[in-house]
Amino acid sequence: MFTPKERKLLFLLAFVQFTHVLDFVIMMPLGPMFRRAFDISPREFSWLVSSYQLSAAISGFAAAFFLDRFGRKSALLILYMGFLLGTLGCALAPNFPFLIAARVIAGAFGGVLAGLVFSIVGDQIPESRRGEATGTVMAAFSVASVVGVPLGIIVAQFWEWHAPFFVIVGVGSLVWLAAASWLPTMRDHLSGQSVEFSMRTQVNEISYVLNSKNRWTAFGLIMSLMFGGFMLIPFIAIYMVQNVGILESQLPLIYLIGGLFTFFTSRWIGRLSDKYGKRKIFNVVALSSIAPILLLTHLPPLPLVWALSASTFFMILFSGRFVPAMSMVTSSVDPRHRGGFMSLNSCLQQASAGLGSLVAGYLVTQSISDPMSPLEGFGIAGWISVAFTLIAVLLVQHLRYGTQVAGATRVPSSTAADLPHAS
Repeated sequence: MFTPKERKLLFLLAFVQFTHVLDFVIMMPLGPMFRRAFDISPREFSWLVSSYQLSAAISGFAAAFFLDRFGRKSALLILYMGFLLGTLGCALAPNFPFLIAARVIAGAFGGVLAGLVFSIVGDQIPESRRGEATGTVMAAFSVASVVGVPLGIIVAQFWEWHAPFFVIVGVGSLVWLAAASWLPTMRDHLSGQSVEFSMRTQVNEISYVLNSKNRWTAFGLIMSLMFGGFMLIPFIAIYMVQNVGILESQLPLIYLIGGLFTFFTSRWIGRLSDKYGKRKIFNVVALSSIAPILLLTHLPPLPLVWALSASTFFMILFSGRFVPAMSMVTSSVDPRHRGGFMSLNSCLQQASAGLGSLVAGYLVTQSISDPMSPLEGFGIAGWISVAFTLIAVLLVQHLRYGTQVAGATRVPSSTAADLPHAS
């Protein structure tokens, strides 16, 4: 059971995740609207999605040098404000280049924000409850799907695609004020650090984080899941409309029903991870996700009920993999270096997702003469996603986390000479 303080913390972090996840996932179901509004191809749409992720990757790498030098609350408020300003730019975008630029700004702050949220979970929640805590925060993705995406699509259908971004900024502003008032300072990770800042010290800190086979295994696990996932995610809505025969007005049902199920299953998977072992549950969920991946990417025209069954099956197992995975990754590093590590993790995660979107943009094609013709190549993207799922399963067998690394970590020296001996 979580303490009242932990519940309040997780509640706020879940709301931060909700707005930042909604800002990203709303792009996919709005894909048909963007394509009509700006007259863009599937490849150009993939750039619209990946611009956020590639920007987040670059900013995540830069933030890794500084993030652990600040209190978690201060960093969260600064990053969240920058994210909201970028999202406001999306709402005001008059054309495609302006929208791309706004997505870059939103991604520069939002990508680092994601890593910081999980750093706070790792700092504040004991490892024995971290699986359920991770599932609780990740349930924000489900809430965004259940509530945010369907409402966003409906709002966009009445007031054009700009409107959902205005709503996100409004809700996010209230969340920012609540975080400023309620969150503790969370500066425990700064104890023992030198007050004086130098780039050499920060390079040594990052070198310490990178100088570990175990941490690279953690990076590889998340990169594999993200690359394989974003081979598919940006094109699901378009594929459902143009290949399966779902009406654009029915798209909210896909996210509503799928998100409703994953809201409960994410927390359930988190509890199972704490009870039976995170590695074991990850293996089961990841291998089980192969069937819905192949099913969804090869769907023929179907009645709505069967299409919804396939998409819901996909969302439950596909998103469920990330609950034990993120819990293990968060626990694979000591608290003092967790912010920099998670920022680097977010950098590689976003880069992998952006690269996956771009690769899919070249694989998934469509007739130039008929913008409403069926997509081709989505099945190939599905097989590549399966391959990266299997790579993730292999990597997780070698990942050490929690008590397995607690005794092996130590505070690194500020000199480079000690770095080769870091755990």
